[in-house]
Amino acid sequence: MLAVTETYPLLEVFWTMLIFFCFFIWIWLLFVVFGDVFRRDDIGGWGKAGWILFVIILPYLGVFVYLIAEHKGMTERTMRQQEAAKSEMDQYVRSVAGGSDPTQQIAKADELLKAGSITQAEYDQIKQKALAG
Repeated sequence: MLAVTETYPLLEVFWTMLIFFCFFIWIWLLFVVFGDVFRRDDIGGWGKAGWILFVIILPYLGVFVYLIAEHKGMTERTMRQQEAAKSEMDQYVRSVAGGSDPTQQIAKADELLKAGSITQAEYDQIKQKALAG
């Protein structure tokens, strides 16, 4: 055990972890930039190709220039995408949950009452809630 620590000291372990972390962050930034370039609809194919070539030929400079030049656009595109996903999810939940039509709710409650799944008191409570709003 002692021989291992002498050949690979603790500071070198921390340095290796820092290098790995920075490499991971770099790869993540590369994916973010490529994803944003391809998601953009305000530039054409040549503009996208230019950004991709810039990032490939001068990787660090290309990514940092893109992040500095397009940070506001990236934020707006990301927020639009999140809002679209949220509205799609809300629409899906509404479609799955069924309508909030009081007559449908009362009809379902009536079926449950006839089947014996709920009591008369529960039926009256569901009916009151449906008619209230």
